[in-house]
Amino acid sequence: MPTLLLIDGSSYLYRAFHAIRDLSAPDGTPTNAIYGFINMLKKLRATTPADYIACVFDAKGKTFRDDLYPEYKANRPSMPDDLRSQIDPIHKAVAAFGVPMLIIDGVEADDVIGTLARQAAAQGMTAIMSTGDKDMAQLVDAHVRIENSMTDEVLDEAGVFAKFNVRPDQIVDFLTLKGDAVDNVPGVPKCGDKTAAKWLAEYGSLDAIIANAGAIKGVVGQNLRDSLDWLPKAKELVTIKTDVDLAAELPNGIADLAPGKEDWNALHALFARYNFRNWLREAEARLGATPAIPAPAGDLFGAPLDVPTAAVVVAPAVIDTPAAVPLSAVARKYEAILTDAQLDAWIARLMAASVVSLDTETNSLDPMRAKIVGMSFCVDAGEAAYLPLMHRGTEAPEQLPFDATLEKLRPWLESAAHKKLGQNLKYDQHVFANHGIALRGISDDTMLMSYVLASHERHNMDDLALRELGETTIKYEEVAGKGAKQIGFDEVGVDTATAYAAEDADITLRLAASLSAKLAQQPQLQTLYRDLEMPVREVLFTMERNGMLVDADRLNRQSHTIGLKLIELEQKAYELAGQPFNLGSPKQIGEIFFEKLGMPVIKKTPKGAPSTDEDVLTELAKDYPLPKVLLENRSLSKLKSTYTDKLPLMVNPETGRVHTNFSQAVAATGRLSSNDPNLQNIPIRTAEGRKIREAFIAPPGHKLVSADYSQIELRIMAHLSGDKALLKAFAEGMDVHKATASEVFGVSPLEVSTEQRRYAKTINFGLIYGMSAFGLAAQLEIDRVAAKTFIDRYFAQFPGVAAYMERTRTQAKEQGYVETVFGRRLWLPEIKSSNAGRRAGAERAAINAPMQGTAADLIKRAMIAVDAWLRDAKLKSRLVLQVHDELVLEVPDDELELIRIELPKKMAQVAELAVPLVAEVGVGGNWDEAH
Repeated sequence: MPTLLLIDGSSYLYRAFHAIRDLSAPDGTPTNAIYGFINMLKKLRATTPADYIACVFDAKGKTFRDDLYPEYKANRPSMPDDLRSQIDPIHKAVAAFGVPMLIIDGVEADDVIGTLARQAAAQGMTAIMSTGDKDMAQLVDAHVRIENSMTDEVLDEAGVFAKFNVRPDQIVDFLTLKGDAVDNVPGVPKCGDKTAAKWLAEYGSLDAIIANAGAIKGVVGQNLRDSLDWLPKAKELVTIKTDVDLAAELPNGIADLAPGKEDWNALHALFARYNFRNWLREAEARLGATPAIPAPAGDLFGAPLDVPTAAVVVAPAVIDTPAAVPLSAVARKYEAILTDAQLDAWIARLMAASVVSLDTETNSLDPMRAKIVGMSFCVDAGEAAYLPLMHRGTEAPEQLPFDATLEKLRPWLESAAHKKLGQNLKYDQHVFANHGIALRGISDDTMLMSYVLASHERHNMDDLALRELGETTIKYEEVAGKGAKQIGFDEVGVDTATAYAAEDADITLRLAASLSAKLAQQPQLQTLYRDLEMPVREVLFTMERNGMLVDADRLNRQSHTIGLKLIELEQKAYELAGQPFNLGSPKQIGEIFFEKLGMPVIKKTPKGAPSTDEDVLTELAKDYPLPKVLLENRSLSKLKSTYTDKLPLMVNPETGRVHTNFSQAVAATGRLSSNDPNLQNIPIRTAEGRKIREAFIAPPGHKLVSADYSQIELRIMAHLSGDKALLKAFAEGMDVHKATASEVFGVSPLEVSTEQRRYAKTINFGLIYGMSAFGLAAQLEIDRVAAKTFIDRYFAQFPGVAAYMERTRTQAKEQGYVETVFGRRLWLPEIKSSNAGRRAGAERAAINAPMQGTAADLIKRAMIAVDAWLRDAKLKSRLVLQVHDELVLEVPDDELELIRIELPKKMAQVAELAVPLVAEVGVGGNWDEAH
């Protein structure tokens, strides 16, 4: 039976635009939609063979629905400029791939697809609609189905019912009743999916529901009766036309939609113009290294597409499969390892392979407690295996013995000579360590590869697969469920687990190849990845295993004390308010503040109510006692719930320690983040916050040693700006804030007052973060004119800093990124935004990011250097924590003097800047004493 493939081009160009962010050509031209759309098109060509094919786009201008209802789609935002500029190249790419294209005035792409689908069905063909639009479900029948290549969802008649609880022939009535918020088509108020499906199940059709409207009770029944005059028009708006006149565009009907050959000269020009390097190599291979007919960037893909007013159709002759098979077309061969013979065969493959992609499936997300349920391997793209070990349930097959199987794999797992790669392998390394296996030979981590290449992007495997390979992967929720109904992976059927786990290993192997090729083209990023991020990954693993000793009893006592303080504050708030109220209710607080006590409204919420957020409370606390009490209450409540109550529960029962997890691929600047628990955000400006640090203790016979870089970001500013006055201050070991005050206020360093130094310190750090005169005025509690005067004086005395800031803003706008001293690239997607606020934020980030990023690089270098020194010197001291510019070590008493002397030296020697690096050391029985 012949097949017609109908691509909803308009649906996919929006999805491609939003699925892939911040991708652009070297000249700054946005390319995310072009790249995503071509990925989708290549995948469709490879995985969905068809005798006939059409890609349908919406035409510009109004359609018949706008005449029916002027408010149709009125709430949709206008097309983003960055997307609009990519439409013409997408149209031309479609034509160059040999795909006939249709754009029909006066109707939507849905209507053209609906017409062609009905024509195909009438001719005995199968019609496949490639779309993500739910409205298209109304067209599904025995000959027509939906295949959404973005999610791999397939909807036939049974699939539509499973998804919507109505039959395809009821979808129009279903949409009429519930309305379509996206297209601004009102339905029956308060009638959602469940109610619409329930009514259709009971009455069968919209007409029958209308006929029985008087019998439907409740508010929604009255709403139905109130909507009776509107529903016929709503139905007309949501009904897809299936009788669009296409005779002028397709005189021979569907026969005119035969696919044709790819125009590799045109594709070569496109890939070159937009810097799609992998595809460019594919095109050059087809063309014999160079295009047969040169196609300059300003020719085919530089000029706008000349679309006739009524329609455009491009219908070449026969499809020509490219020589280079797209990754999405790789045949998959996945197997479950259930016998000794299979295991032995795979171990032989693992031992012989140059590199293996490895992944584990476990029973927990906590890396220190997770146990193996199974593991997967991939040696060649498309061939992978899953080794189930602990699946349970009546339908679970007999699995290989757990301990004996791990012992068989131990020689390979612990071999440094056998290379393994993975996605976030630090987690898997912990899991193996939980079973007494030291995983060695880790050569690559795709999460870190992606992070180094584009730190501002998301680096989970699902997003990476879509962005790099055009692959939509199986999601965990699809195999294990979600929410309260989610099951453990050990309860997932082995067949389902194999498809999921083997795909993970397979996709990771392919990702490594793609990302490795990109890193190879950028030597400084390759160095950053190999010499910094990968070694730090190993140090972090060790630090996480070490953990920190916590005095749980002390924390419990602190929690009790804070609880009593909260009761006092609550009573005090009641007295000040003149009544009891819920201290956590913005509504009640607002009523007391603004209605009862007459406080001024500082700002409003998006819904128009007076705001009582923290900024408002802080401002009101200057003049009123109640907001000050509420601020203290909120601070202590957060401290109690986040730390004093929670930390004792997070002590690992096997180690007696708290083991934080360091996320290496989260902050765009390169900084590490700590979570579960977050030990980097414990407040230290309050006595209660410092007491929490007192609960992190050294074991008997040990001390905690804290070493942190002194004024690191100001030193980096001096290095980057080359400002003579700043360089001089640091070279001479002066108090840089006092030196700044001396310059700004025109007095000698000896005459600088405490208040002047405080002002200078605020200016120094404020300008690093792009603080405006308005921000400085708020910080110093002075008027804006005075703040502007201070900033002007600062720049007059430190002209190198002003020049650096201007230079950096310009470079950021030209390049789209800034760099650290060590070449880390910090992308700024909003630097050319049409939104002034976002653009200003990106400009501030451009100034600060090189300093934060360089500081992050320096502390990582310090971690590597210190860890290597401790190992090489065979010392018993060990790293246990990193917090921004600070390292914390657990040190035996007999090594304390050596560490105190040598540690700051090691940290100062990790790089040579234009100013000296200085690390300061503290020692104590607990973290607070040491800091």
